Amino acid sequence: MEVSRTRALRGPNLWSRNTAIEAVVRCTADECAVSQMAGFEARLRALFPAIGALLPEGSESDITLAHVLQSAALALQAQAGCPVTFSRTAHTPETGVFQVIVEYTEEAVGRKAFEDAQALISAAQGGGAFDCDAVVAALRELDEDERLGPSTGSIVEAAAARGIPWRRLTQGSLVQFGWGSRQRRIQAAEVDATSAVAESIAQDKDLTKRLLHAAGVPVPMGRPTATVDDAWAVALDVGLPVVVKPQDGNQGKGVTVNITERAQLDEAFRVAAEYGEVMVERFLPGHDFRLLVVGNQLVAAARREPPQVLGDDIHTVRELVDLVNLDPRRGEGHATPLTKIRLDDIAVARLTAQGLTPDSVPPKGQRIILRNNANLSTGGSATDVTDDVHPDVAARAVAAAQMVGLHICGVDLVCESVLHPIEEQAGGIVEVNAAPGLRMHLAPSYGKPRAIGQAMVDLVFPPGNDGRIPVVAVTGTNGKTTTARLIAHLFSAQGLRVGMTNTDGVYVNGRQIDSGDCSGPKSARNVLLHPEVDAAVFETARGGILREGLGFDRCQVAVVTNIGEGDHLGLNFITTVEDLAVLKRVIVQNVAPEGYAVLNAADPIVAAMAPACPGKIIFFAADRHHPVMATHRAQGNRSVYVDGDSVIAAEGSWREAIHLRDVPITRSGKIAFQVENVMASVAAAWGAGLSWETIRRGLSGFVNDSDNAPGRFNLMDYKGATVIADYGHNPDAMRALVGAVNALPAKRRSVVISGAGDRRDEDIRAQTVILGAAFDDVLLYQDAAQRGRADGEVMRLLREGLAGAGRTQHVEEIRGEFIAIDTALARLAPGDLCLVLVDQVEEALAHLARRCAET
Repeated sequence: MEVSRTRALRGPNLWSRNTAIEAVVRCTADECAVSQMAGFEARLRALFPAIGALLPEGSESDITLAHVLQSAALALQAQAGCPVTFSRTAHTPETGVFQVIVEYTEEAVGRKAFEDAQALISAAQGGGAFDCDAVVAALRELDEDERLGPSTGSIVEAAAARGIPWRRLTQGSLVQFGWGSRQRRIQAAEVDATSAVAESIAQDKDLTKRLLHAAGVPVPMGRPTATVDDAWAVALDVGLPVVVKPQDGNQGKGVTVNITERAQLDEAFRVAAEYGEVMVERFLPGHDFRLLVVGNQLVAAARREPPQVLGDDIHTVRELVDLVNLDPRRGEGHATPLTKIRLDDIAVARLTAQGLTPDSVPPKGQRIILRNNANLSTGGSATDVTDDVHPDVAARAVAAAQMVGLHICGVDLVCESVLHPIEEQAGGIVEVNAAPGLRMHLAPSYGKPRAIGQAMVDLVFPPGNDGRIPVVAVTGTNGKTTTARLIAHLFSAQGLRVGMTNTDGVYVNGRQIDSGDCSGPKSARNVLLHPEVDAAVFETARGGILREGLGFDRCQVAVVTNIGEGDHLGLNFITTVEDLAVLKRVIVQNVAPEGYAVLNAADPIVAAMAPACPGKIIFFAADRHHPVMATHRAQGNRSVYVDGDSVIAAEGSWREAIHLRDVPITRSGKIAFQVENVMASVAAAWGAGLSWETIRRGLSGFVNDSDNAPGRFNLMDYKGATVIADYGHNPDAMRALVGAVNALPAKRRSVVISGAGDRRDEDIRAQTVILGAAFDDVLLYQDAAQRGRADGEVMRLLREGLAGAGRTQHVEEIRGEFIAIDTALARLAPGDLCLVLVDQVEEALAHLARRCAET
């Protein structure tokens, strides 16, 4: 079994909406029937009993090793605790070659599971060893390292539940929610609106305490100290017992509480000094409470207990700690609800204060405290008390957060009970924390979990705001670039800042920020990251969908212009027009429920995509009497068609007309394929909610020149002759161009053409078969890049297409695109027409512009 071309599908894709690993798997004849492999399945199940069914129940197909790989890669992830359910093995046109697709939640885990599954199969084939438990444990550990922690994860889950898109920006906890100009960013439990000044204040315990005191919030007495002697002086001044802690600290690091003796203070000072300047303040008796403030509300409260064990008159303290740490909720770091208790120097010192050592066997029922602070990060536990908090206590917590300037704040309170105001029980707020841990509220040791993530998402995205901007995805065989550019122009006419990707580059608010073919998911994601984008229009090519899936989770409008032959058929197992349609249908399948798919009713393959759309359909076609159009319109649905010299938008009995004479790109309706592009664009703008005044104004201002739509039927004048530059490169495009050229007057017609080497032989020939019947002179030139073809091979295929073309009078082969252009221009007389099918678009257009300027 050979596994090749393993890639991660990071967005909605050909197979599902799930992120997945896709690999091409080649099996030998013996590996295409597992039932014929003696003892294989028995050895496989002995090595990995949890592999489950290898094929769906009731399937009559034989199992191949590709199917085994699929099942094993999914089952290994499931055993490691990953929430994955989708997998598939698809046959390709090549015998013994399959595409295996397995869902993942973390890409690194998915890739590793694929590798482990191959190792499992190899071991089952050769009778080797496979340590299933070790492999699953390693996957589980990798998953814990890769996935978001519980705090950030809860926020992401709450955002996803509200339909807010999100994207992880780092391997850490920095996450973007929303798109473009409506995006917000959260890191752990911090929001982007919180200033660095507020966080700096929260880090300074002394400044925080002084500000809270000024706001009338009860705080313990104390101050920073420079030396251990000064610390003891402060302790005597405020009164023992005291707390010693770093002035700039977090997570309870370096904190020692309830100090009553000089020796204790000396050791506590040493520990705290490792983290910076030391602060001494009066110890407040009572329980340790954490109050979580989000915005102007208290949303959760927990009573925290220090790490402790309970004596049983049998086990040593060390053994009791080990028993407590067996709790599956306890782990290392912050990935689990609780953290394992550490029996370190601080814990040993605390034991000494209780007259114990790690090897002591405490009597039954004795509570042994292993730390003075109650932070979960040091092994503490928490009990939810949210419903018990007195309104005055909640008000003081909110006042503390607002005085410091924190939008999300963990307020540490020490008092006997939260049932009564703080002032009545000599309690006080001892710390205010930025980026507070949420574990104690999400999964308390005791009590009810709280919907913290929802509260935080509501803070940055008020109800009704899902953080989305209008997104229009455009695909098809021909016309998609012009359609995408025209739709973007219509959004701009609405006053929106538009991000656009297409085969020419990436554009934001009219400025090109990247060049080249940018019709893939990476470019789309970059646009959605940009803070100056109010609406996005994405040309969505087949290659990007195959390579990585879509760059967005769903779109408001999906446009499919047409599906024709010659669009890279024969590559990546896409061998028929029907295969291509299934692939390009992906954008239709991922329309928002309230969105629209704009489909070409005159193209039966495109029209057949309608049932796959979760939203509504707008059909377009020049012929309003087309059966699909007539039926759709009779049902009161939206449609766009041509009636006389106007494009009509209709819904029920309502009509809106746009005169084609006011749409320059169509040359008063003479250029049929541009009329198609206009209908698609009008439908998309309608589906996106643009006003008709805006649509009219935008259409009238869109000129089909080399600036607005480079290489898309750009008309120029050369000494009284008409020159048209276009990037058409498949038979359907040739037919559309011939129809447009025939609508323009000309004495003599010539064409300059080459062919892309990565097309099928029949597609290259078909181009000159079509052009040869429409032009008097044909100038053939060889592309700068032959794309895998031998020198002269494309020219030979083009000549074969011209063979027998009745109209063509003169055929000439020329080396070099610009030489061919200059040769054609030199032969033009006033009234002639020349179609130049460019290869190097920017360079060729610039060359033509210079030559035309000479006149």
